[in-house]
Parts: sequence; structure tokens; C-alpha cells
Amino acid sequence: MARISGIDLPKEKRIEIALNYIYGIGPSLSKKILVKAGVNPDIRVKNLKDDEVGRIQTTINAENIKVEGDLRREVSMNIKRLIDVGTFRGSRHRKGLPVRGQRTKTNARTRKGPKKTAGSGRKKEE
Repeated sequence: MARISGIDLPKEKRIEIALNYIYGIGPSLSKKILVKAGVNPDIRVKNLKDDEVGRIQTTINAENIKVEGDLRREVSMNIKRLIDVGTFRGSRHRKGLPVRGQRTKTNARTRKGPKKTAGSGRKKEE
């Protein structure tokens, strides 16, 4: 099993697709990494040799591509900075609402979570 940047890549997938499982690497960056490492993008992860895995890892390190922990830390620090400064975007992050101007009267269920119905406000008589 190939392990790159602390992530176990799925064995049956092509390396071009499997690299997308690493946080911070998308389809286009995956292709660029494989070209620079000199690895065939059509080869399956289970058929990779150790030196090919090493070349991919060194290419990621040499290009100073932020992946996994470093990238997650940077993103969370950016959000924390917005909250600390007191920006409007930071307040939206704090409240768990959409940040980029989407409507919230309807939709926005991904950020807001499941609906909470209000009820009648009257208590039942016992």
C-alpha cells in the first residue's frame, strides 16, 4: 500500500486519481506532480514501485506544495484570524452561516444543519 504525506492511497485506483485523496491536491496538480516525477498516470497504486512512490513524495516536498496538516492548519488559522479581527466574514464563521453572500431564508441547510421547528409555544396541560 502506497503511503504519501501520511495518507494511505486506495490500491485499486489509478495514481492520477488516488493522489486526489490527499488534502490540497486536485486533478490538475496531480497531473503536474506525476509529470515532474516521471510516473505514468495510468498505473494502479498497487503496481507502483517504491522508488516511484519516493519520487512522488520528493516532488511534492520540492515544489513546496502545502498538503494535509500544514494546509489544514493554515486554513484554520486564516478563519481564526477573521474571527479575532471581528470582520463580517468572521462573524458568519462563528455563527455557522454561509460566508460568501448566499441567501439563508431558504436553503443554506449544509451550513445551518437540519431544520428546527419552532412549535406552538404553548405547554400541554397535564
